[in-house]
Parts: sequence; structure tokens; C-alpha cells
Amino acid sequence: MREGVWLLAWRRFRRDRVGLVALAVVLAFLLLVVLAALGLAAKDWQREVGVPYAPPTWLGTDAAPTVQPAQRPPAGPVADLSDIDPLAPRYKEWAERAARLETSEPDRLATLPMGGDKLGRDVLTKAIKGAQVSILVGVLAALVATAIGTLLGALAGFFGGRTGDLLEWVYNVFTSIPGILLIFAFAAVLGRGVTTVVMILGLTGWTGVYRQVRAEFIKHAVRDYVRAAQAIGASRLSRMFRHILPNVSHVILVQLSILVVGFIKAEVILSYLGLGVPVDQVSWGILLGEAQSELILGYWWQLFAATLFMAVFVTAFSLMTDALRDALDPRLRGLE
Repeated sequence: MREGVWLLAWRRFRRDRVGLVALAVVLAFLLLVVLAALGLAAKDWQREVGVPYAPPTWLGTDAAPTVQPAQRPPAGPVADLSDIDPLAPRYKEWAERAARLETSEPDRLATLPMGGDKLGRDVLTKAIKGAQVSILVGVLAALVATAIGTLLGALAGFFGGRTGDLLEWVYNVFTSIPGILLIFAFAAVLGRGVTTVVMILGLTGWTGVYRQVRAEFIKHAVRDYVRAAQAIGASRLSRMFRHILPNVSHVILVQLSILVVGFIKAEVILSYLGLGVPVDQVSWGILLGEAQSELILGYWWQLFAATLFMAVFVTAFSLMTDALRDALDPRLRGLE
């Protein structure tokens, strides 16, 4: 029995050890995203468990900042202000309640695995929760943009004529506007939110995929194997998506990898400018935005955690898609 294109590609991919390791890392991050979305991981990321700017555990408490308790004026006779301030009799009661609240606060940790932020929240937990938003935004937006670009590029390249001219006009309109301005315009109209960011990036980032896929479909549409499929009665959709698409999938994967990396960076910029993730959520972009002010004070661990998580995922995803591209590249099949 003859093996299909995708099964042959999987067999070639399994021989790439670097690709398999990268696939395992990507799957681990995706599992982390699912667990965080279900509330099974990093659900207490807003909890203040450590002292403000608690250093990473491997640095020890010597690197911990010295937090001075609030200085209270010495107790003394309180003047009778009831004639000019009707709330004066309540001041003493309120001071006693505040003192009881301060003494009942649980002890905070002096160090945390990857440090703490200005409120004492665990940076490691925030980075894990941030992975849920950043990876979802990057991957989902890249899938939306790739789907739009692939579909429009396939139609323009295969049919040509008026269909191609119309789609070329749409492409030229989108590319004539600076991408960052287009993103800001959509963000200002649609508002904030994870779904909004995905739609914004997906609707503005498809042009590169369209250009590559259109060129590949124009090239493959006149090749002998496509004409042979037409001769035996294959429909246009069959020729487009069953015969041509598997042979250009390596180009699509390269574009997908580029978009995922670019969209994660775009989420960072949008969140930093206040047009991305809402303030009640956390992402790698928000972590990097908070770390900017902390670096001035010498607290670098939040920047380190966000950068480490982002670098590991982006590198693994790029290596995985490179291995998939090599496995699907028809020019490499004849070398086996």
C-alpha cells in the first residue's frame, strides 16, 4: 500500500532528533497553557507570597531589599478636635483596627524561586500564567493569518484573471498602509482583550503568507502532475488542496513560524502601550513592561524570567517548524 504525503513527512521528521526535542518542548509549553487555562497551574499568580522585590532563591537573602517599616509618630496626648472635626472620636478606633490588620498579616517569604515583583508576587507563577496569554495570542493569531493568506493566495495563484486582480488590489491596499498604524487603528476600534488582539494580528498579518502562497500556486498550477490530475477528472478544489497544497506546505510552515515569533513581539508592544491584554491579566509583554522600571532599581529577575520563557518557546518553535519544512519539502524527497 502506498504511503501518503503526510505519513512520509512524519517518518522523515522522526529521524530529526533536534526537531523531536523541539516538538517535545513546544508540547510542554502547550500543556502548560492548557493547565493554566483550566486553573490547575499558576492560579494564585496574583497572591502576594513574598516580600517586595524578593530575590531569586539561588541569590540568597543577602540580595533581598531592605524594607523599612512605616515610621509612626510617638504616641502622645490627642487634642480634642471634636468641635472642628466630627470624625475625630473615630481616629483612635481606626488606628487600633489598622494595627490589628498589620499584625495579622501572614509572614512573607524572603526569597522566591525566580524572585518577586514590587508587590511580592511570584515571578515564576506570573511567567507561567503569562505564557497562557502570549502563546495563545501568538499561535492563534498566526493560524488565523496563515489561513487567510493561504486561502487568498491559493485562489489568486490558481485562478488568476479577474479573481487574481481583485485579490491583488486587496493585497496592495493592505500593504500600502504601515503595519503598525493598521494594528493601532484596529486596536482603537475593537478595544482591548485577548480575542481582540488575536483578530487584530490575524487580520493585519496575512499579506506575507499571501504573497508566498500565490507565487507557489502560480508555479505549480502548470506542472505536469497537476495537468495529469486535471486529465483524469480531478476537480479544481482537489487540484488546489489535495495536489498542490501538500507540495507548498513547507513554505507555509516557514511563514507560520515567522508569524508566531512576530506576533508574540507584537503582543508585547501592544500590552506595553495599553492596547493589548487587559490590566487584570498578565502576559510576557506586561512582565517586560513592568521590568523596565524595576531595572533602574537593580531588580532584573522579572525581565530574566519573561525573556527566558519567551526565548525557549520561540527557539523550540522555530526549530520544530524548520524540521517540518525539511520533512515536507518535495525537493528533499528524492535524496532519500
